[in-house]
Amino acid sequence: MQNELKYVGKSWRRKDGPDKVTGRAVYTQDVKLPNTLVGRILRSPHPHARIVRIDTSRAKALPGVKGVITVEDTKGIKHGFVETPRYPPDQEVLARGKVVHVGEEIAALAAVDALTAQRALDLIEVEYEVLAAVFDPEEAMKPGAPEIHPSHPKAPRALVNIGGTTETEWGDVEKGFAESDYVREDRFECQLRTHGYLEPHVTLAHWENDKLNVWTSSMGVFVKRAKLAKVLDLPYSSVRIHKTYVGGTFGGKIDLYSHEYCACRLSMLTGRPVQIAASREEIFSAYRHAQPLTLEIKTGVKRDGTIVAQRIRAINNAGGYRGSGVVVIFLAWGFTMIPYRIPNLKYEGFSVYTNHTVRAPQRGHGAPKVRFAIESQMDMIAEALGMDPITIRLRNARGPGEKLPNGDDTHRGNLGECVRVAAEKSGFLEKFGRDRKSPPKGTIRRGIGIGVSAYMGGTLIYPNGSAVIVKMNDDGSAIVLTGAIDIGQGSETVLSQIVAEELGIGMDDVKIISSDTDTTPQDIGAWISGMTYVTGNAARQAAGNAREKLLQAAAEKLGTRAEDLLAENKVVWHRLNPEMRLTYREVIAYSVATRRGDTIIGEGFWRTMRDEPMHPSLATTRGRWTENYAFSAQVAEVEVDIETGEAKLVKALTVHDCGFPINPALVKGQVDGQVSMALGHAFMEEVLTKDGYTLNPNWLDYRMPTIHEMAISEDADVITEQYRVGQPYRTKEVGEGLISGILAAMGNALYDATGVRLRSTPFSAEKILTGLRRLEYQKKMARKKTPEPAGS
Repeated sequence: MQNELKYVGKSWRRKDGPDKVTGRAVYTQDVKLPNTLVGRILRSPHPHARIVRIDTSRAKALPGVKGVITVEDTKGIKHGFVETPRYPPDQEVLARGKVVHVGEEIAALAAVDALTAQRALDLIEVEYEVLAAVFDPEEAMKPGAPEIHPSHPKAPRALVNIGGTTETEWGDVEKGFAESDYVREDRFECQLRTHGYLEPHVTLAHWENDKLNVWTSSMGVFVKRAKLAKVLDLPYSSVRIHKTYVGGTFGGKIDLYSHEYCACRLSMLTGRPVQIAASREEIFSAYRHAQPLTLEIKTGVKRDGTIVAQRIRAINNAGGYRGSGVVVIFLAWGFTMIPYRIPNLKYEGFSVYTNHTVRAPQRGHGAPKVRFAIESQMDMIAEALGMDPITIRLRNARGPGEKLPNGDDTHRGNLGECVRVAAEKSGFLEKFGRDRKSPPKGTIRRGIGIGVSAYMGGTLIYPNGSAVIVKMNDDGSAIVLTGAIDIGQGSETVLSQIVAEELGIGMDDVKIISSDTDTTPQDIGAWISGMTYVTGNAARQAAGNAREKLLQAAAEKLGTRAEDLLAENKVVWHRLNPEMRLTYREVIAYSVATRRGDTIIGEGFWRTMRDEPMHPSLATTRGRWTENYAFSAQVAEVEVDIETGEAKLVKALTVHDCGFPINPALVKGQVDGQVSMALGHAFMEEVLTKDGYTLNPNWLDYRMPTIHEMAISEDADVITEQYRVGQPYRTKEVGEGLISGILAAMGNALYDATGVRLRSTPFSAEKILTGLRRLEYQKKMARKKTPEPAGS
């Protein structure tokens, strides 16, 4: 193979692009099967109530209704986002005995059409005994609060409704605070947001010949198969998840949802296909949203800004069941640990049951909230010490080869270099504080801010590893079998680039068959930010295995050594005698003829942290987390109208260490997408609730960024790794970590523009105007206290 890369590191056109722009892409709702029934779900109108009685007889008697189920028609097998000995599954697919949030699923039915299905739902009679409810997590923790579920047996006895805890520390925090020159405490809060995927939740199930065929919008077909097989009490071989295109997820389609179970169970009962599609109002009111966090942070530093000690208390509003709440309080610790050196740290996290809908991961899974809090406080500390925001971050930023407290290693990661490049490219120090020192005429103020983040790339969560098969065709082209699911991030394009590079064939010669549990090997799925690293290395290994077989067969036919041969453009030749050559077609034919029909099939397998037996403890943080960390520094320039309080992001700069970009255009797309999501987090989005009911359950009332709110988004790579054909590579994540530093940067830029420090998101006009009025009042009172000069 030649040293120069032809495909990897280049911005090749997306493999799925033509299907999507021409409308040929088939999403779950596009799959049509004969005699499909329409499924509907009956949901709770109460946030907390005991179910006294359910009567489905009138619904069953309605002509056109083919099946009705309640929890009594299930096997009572529970499921959960986390299923470990410490955190066993805690949720049934339909409510049993009581409901714990508005919209909880109580019954489901299948009918010949949507109108009949809706009429049947109205005929189901449910008698409730309404119970006291609690919605604020800090209120829910207090003794005497309404009990939603018993607290975890290892939770502090003085607290109630505790779904789980994370506690860890190193060093001596109190001694560190005593030795600090400056200590401050702050509290930060983030709002409830939804994922904003355009394709709603939809599932089509067909039970046929003792086989359950499922089409569902998800983030990983093998995770879905495992969860469905469990709750349905079926062997994995009886459940097949088919491939469909996915219209956005952002973390919101990982877990098992009740509608997926109900579609499957109703199909098994009726013998007909059943489709259940959620309405947008259902998604806003009853489905899983992101994890809101409250963070209390105490930090001690030396006069030069060096962090000495930090104590963090994180409180998560998990909703009616555990969901991913116990994961986000673990991750909040991790996103604290990575970017800065903290010699003394004490961390405690609480996941609290409330009578809200269950929570799920959202892009970054807690990182945006954590970095917003820490980076805001870093700027406050820097100001108190008379330092600039760049110097204090460089003082504490992690560099290459550092050992982390949990045993992980930063390898070649370099946050300091990201900060330096970001400061230089943005002209940060020249712009910082300009409008506060010399306010311009008019009502527009402009500020600049910086935030940093770090994110892991792949960890040990089921199924823990990925496998890829590369099958050579007679003409030298290749078919790649992978369980990887493309949810818009470009996985099929990236895997094609790797296989093309390793085999020396063209991009058009590589065809992908993906995300089908019956026809493709197992894959980790499109979460935990590990696809390019884990599945990509499996693809590289499979293509390399096929290449080795090609070279061995060619060497045998040419009468030479395999190490003396090169392969490219579907031709193998001798490095010293280029006339000694064979086409791939000739080599494959020779292999079939002489090697018992071997058509040359390569296999590849990859598991991150191959020597680690399992994932780290969610409760104690003990154990390795990942072997890949990506670092980033992001700068935001914000404009604020001090008359109206309206703020907007004008320009964003992202400087990130993504290892080696396999496809720079896809990396750029991930950067821009995260900047836009963070923009929504900062200025626009919020799911508004009252007593457990969603007040803005539609796109008209839930404001998301559109093209009119987009800002200039620039980026620069800090390349810390290389890709070499035939060798493992350490590319890093770029799909989640870049949503975090930019949120913090916008908060810091808002302060730089106006002097208003906001400790909660979103940064609404009302909050900004309130802050401006408070500043004006403080100035007025200061003038009154200042004595007039003598003789005036």
